[in-house]
Amino acid sequence: MIKNALRKYLNNFKGFSREIWILTLVTFINRAGTMVLPFLSKYLKENLHFSYSQVGWIMVCFGAGSMIGSWLGGKLSDKIGFYRIMIFSLLTTGLALFVLQYITTFIGLCVSMFLLMVVADMFRPAMFVSLNVYAKPENRTRALTLVRLAINLGFAAGPALGGLIIMNIGYKGLFWVDGATCIIAILIFWMKVQEKKGPLISKEEKQSLEANRKSVFKDRPFWIFLVSCVISGVLFFQLFTTLPLYHREQFDMTELQTGLLLTMNGIMIFFLEMPIVGYVERNKTDKVKMVTIGCLLMGISMFLLLFNTWVGILVVMMLFMTFAEMFVFPFSNSFAMSRAPKGHEGRYMAIFTMSYSLAHILSAKVGMGIIDHWGYQANWAFMGTLGVVAFVLGIWTMKLVSKENIDNR
Repeated sequence: MIKNALRKYLNNFKGFSREIWILTLVTFINRAGTMVLPFLSKYLKENLHFSYSQVGWIMVCFGAGSMIGSWLGGKLSDKIGFYRIMIFSLLTTGLALFVLQYITTFIGLCVSMFLLMVVADMFRPAMFVSLNVYAKPENRTRALTLVRLAINLGFAAGPALGGLIIMNIGYKGLFWVDGATCIIAILIFWMKVQEKKGPLISKEEKQSLEANRKSVFKDRPFWIFLVSCVISGVLFFQLFTTLPLYHREQFDMTELQTGLLLTMNGIMIFFLEMPIVGYVERNKTDKVKMVTIGCLLMGISMFLLLFNTWVGILVVMMLFMTFAEMFVFPFSNSFAMSRAPKGHEGRYMAIFTMSYSLAHILSAKVGMGIIDHWGYQANWAFMGTLGVVAFVLGIWTMKLVSKENIDNR
């Protein structure tokens, strides 16, 4: 029985091209090397002695750079190709990280953080477009899930390795290792993966496509869907912004106990996300429906935190959030890509990735602001209500897409 279950699980990893496996390896190396980010606010506060306000402004510059980088990466992927953008982004980011350790002034760090994230986050939409090119149409969502597994494993390994480096070498070591892993990752990609372009089309076909192509800014279902994506991001990022503080203040939990809850999240995703995605793809279940259910589960997970007298509720909440994450993230990405007309994939994925950059900024600012004025209970009630709003927006998107399909028949 165990052997049969293992075989079924491994079958979900079959059918990928060589390029997808190399891209997964590159993503793992890159994310495992992303050690500066988890310790960035600590480094700015304790080593460079900035005030909380100054740290906040540097993080705002970080988020703003991320949003502009996402947009630029998508736009340029359509213009000059994802391959060049990926190589430029990671190679330049690696070299920039070597330099960043020597910048210690407030203005210098605001500017350098902004520029670094502009270049670094050009990689994300370009990578999503590459998945669309190198993966077969029938397993694109699974290919994305495979890359997400690499990201999760990398993020699990990175902070632990980062902690060891800080203890033995100091913060300077983080910049050298993070920069080096960016460069190593993209060199592997450049040496092992050849640039692949879409099929050539005639000038007449191109003119016809341009005439019939709808601007991304006029794609109403896509924008309604994006709002639900921003909300799902705001709810999910509570795991890393307000929730660790709540664990300590409400239940007097240690960092280890908070870490174990996040580890449970990672392990469940590793073992369950690929089979779930495989099942949904085989049964051709509506992707927006999966995202909509996921948003509702996220809202429920936030409402569960209103029960603040039993520590076990944190485990139940994490179970709901983990399943929500497995429903929302792979399928939201897949739906966004499916909306993109030929030649506009980068633009669509840029706006999609920008929605999560915005969520990252809003999650901490809104959550901390509510807690500061009205307390944790008000924050969980607000976030839970946001989840219900995202659920309603998902249903609206499904109806619009369904109407579109009927009109196009």
